[in-house]
Amino acid sequence: MARQWQCVKSAIMLTLAPRPRAATLRRARGDPAHPDAATVKDSQTLADRIEDLLPQTQCTKCGYNGCRPYAEAIAAGTASYNQCPPGGAEGVARLAKLLGKPVIPINPVNGAERPRPVAFIDESLCIGCTLCMQACPVDAIVGAPKQMHTIVKDLCTGCDLCVAPCPVDCIAMIPITGTATGWDAWTQEQADEARVRYGRREARLASERDAAEARAAARRAAASPASSPASSEAASAASAASSAGSTATAPGAATPGSDAEAKKKAIIEAALERARRKKAEMAERGVGPRNTENVSADVQAQIDAAEARRHRLGVGESAQNGEPAPAPHRDNTRGNDDDTPA
Repeated sequence: MARQWQCVKSAIMLTLAPRPRAATLRRARGDPAHPDAATVKDSQTLADRIEDLLPQTQCTKCGYNGCRPYAEAIAAGTASYNQCPPGGAEGVARLAKLLGKPVIPINPVNGAERPRPVAFIDESLCIGCTLCMQACPVDAIVGAPKQMHTIVKDLCTGCDLCVAPCPVDCIAMIPITGTATGWDAWTQEQADEARVRYGRREARLASERDAAEARAAARRAAASPASSPASSEAASAASAASSAGSTATAPGAATPGSDAEAKKKAIIEAALERARRKKAEMAERGVGPRNTENVSADVQAQIDAAEARRHRLGVGESAQNGEPAPAPHRDNTRGNDDDTPA
């Protein structure tokens, strides 16, 4: 009798117990037909896990502007997992294990696995153009405009991005890991530190862009016809004072600004002459410029901007033809260069 009562009690408890909802069952099974289910196939979660396996050199050799965009492309299925030469064969194996796919060779279009290099600047040729500093994704280059630059060896990821923008070809990539390549030449700690520096740099550049846009908006507002009469009168007074100052200056007198421009032009010409001599010596030895292939669109834009500035100043063109270089002039249509973020 007691046994029968125990069976009846168990049946009653099972009947009264709450049943699991259908959404809970779908979430447990990872049903792809319901995007609200948290599964391992969720693209955002997968992108995070892929990014954790990348070396964080931010070299763009994968064809994307950084490790994070590449990770998102792999997660979305628009990029293959063998496009990261710095990660090497081990990096492909790590991604293949995560994705449940076979290990395949590095795509030769994206480059080859190699010992990790570090950038070196020939300080005798550096002209202080800052283009390499603008290209470095982890702020591993120290310098200032018109001053010598140098590489912080422990921070350099060996991405090669500083080589192509240099107008005087004074940067070389020197291997420092012997025969070790891929993840054998790069530790997880170094990758984590590079990732943090890259994030800080991106945040700084975004802040500088916002500040520059705010200053430009303020200038446009001040120059608009709807500006207040007081600001218009101030602008007219400033223009009149500038005209009076220029009239008072003797026609042949040199101004401090022109002296500074002439000195800057002489320094640049001397640096370019040294670079031309070095380039001629390299040509005689059959050595050409380094790392000029597979230049990203951002780096090419920096090169084009540098060439445009040189043409605008007349630097180097007339000297090559044996003619005196014309006096530099300012392009007032571009506004204040200080408002343009690096």
